[in-house]
Amino acid sequence: MGGTRGGATGRRVVIAGLGDSGVLTAIRLARHFDVVGISAAPGLVSGQELGLRLTRPREWARDYWIPFDRFRGLDRVRTVHGVLVGADLDRNSVTVRDAAGAEHPEPFDILVISTGVRNGFWRVPELRSATEVARELRETNGRIGAARHIAVIGGGAAAVGSAANLARSWPEKRIALYFPRDRALTAHHPRIWDRLRHTLTELGVELHPGHRAVAPADAITTEPVRWQTGQPDTTAEAVLWTVGRTTPNTGWLPAELLDEHGFVRTTPELRVPGHPGIFAIGDVAATDPLRGSARNRADGLLARNIRAEVAGRRLRRYRPPRRRWGSVLGPQPDGLDVFAPNGRPFHFPGWSIDRVLRPWITRWGIYRGVRANAPLD
Repeated sequence: MGGTRGGATGRRVVIAGLGDSGVLTAIRLARHFDVVGISAAPGLVSGQELGLRLTRPREWARDYWIPFDRFRGLDRVRTVHGVLVGADLDRNSVTVRDAAGAEHPEPFDILVISTGVRNGFWRVPELRSATEVARELRETNGRIGAARHIAVIGGGAAAVGSAANLARSWPEKRIALYFPRDRALTAHHPRIWDRLRHTLTELGVELHPGHRAVAPADAITTEPVRWQTGQPDTTAEAVLWTVGRTTPNTGWLPAELLDEHGFVRTTPELRVPGHPGIFAIGDVAATDPLRGSARNRADGLLARNIRAEVAGRRLRRYRPPRRRWGSVLGPQPDGLDVFAPNGRPFHFPGWSIDRVLRPWITRWGIYRGVRANAPLD
């Protein structure tokens, strides 16, 4: 997959992981280097907007499941469909296993580690075909749609966004949100929870603060939920686990590159310390407690730093925000609210999403051109 390859420097950059951060980094580097991207998914299968993915999978797929050949900016990138199983840093090579089980090396001059994390059932590192992705989307939507009572467990953006979208899409269902502290969205500015608490209440979502589960799961379950915090067990026809329990996809890397939690150690310049030519970005990178390079367009800084390192210029430092920011609920019938780090929302009216935001800001401004895409058709 991919078009004509070739870069101005002749250096080969391997992007290990083509999720949101990896795709954006590859697009920025493709005009300057010989870029190879490695992905276990058959395209960009984003971890964003879980609520939209559960309730409106066709709409979600239009914007968050995009085959690589739809990205104009990846036309010069060679994409490899496989899972990473090893890295030989002395020989500047990573090892990829394909769908047939065969393993082969991919040499690099520069390596970008962007393999992300496992987080629930919607962010997994296993090798998947397009058919398997489509089946999972339909089956999950059908399972959630058939449940009359849904318990959402977790206090982050995925939990709050899922609860709101479930309640808006199926107002006849009983939706309950359980979170461990006195408020949800504790990594966001308090103003954001104050605003969205009212939204959830208006949608009929039951709010249950102070609930911490005994044994979180990574799937949609039906068993009773037990609480460390002493409340009676909770039963529901579907339990949606969105507790933020992340596991970095770094089993293929030498331990010397990782911190005590398995994330890739980085300098403020997004370099891996002690290893020239190796960088990390996204949820897998231990840049800051929130691992904010996944959500703050650090791809632009990383691409600039890689070019600077090759040219012998000074690298710039990544400065992460202290709070999470951005959209929480995703696009709604009346528009899209994007929250700033100070908690203030910027509202895109509903008419602007299809006329301005999606075609011009996202597809051209961010992704530099996306061809028509309808993977569920």
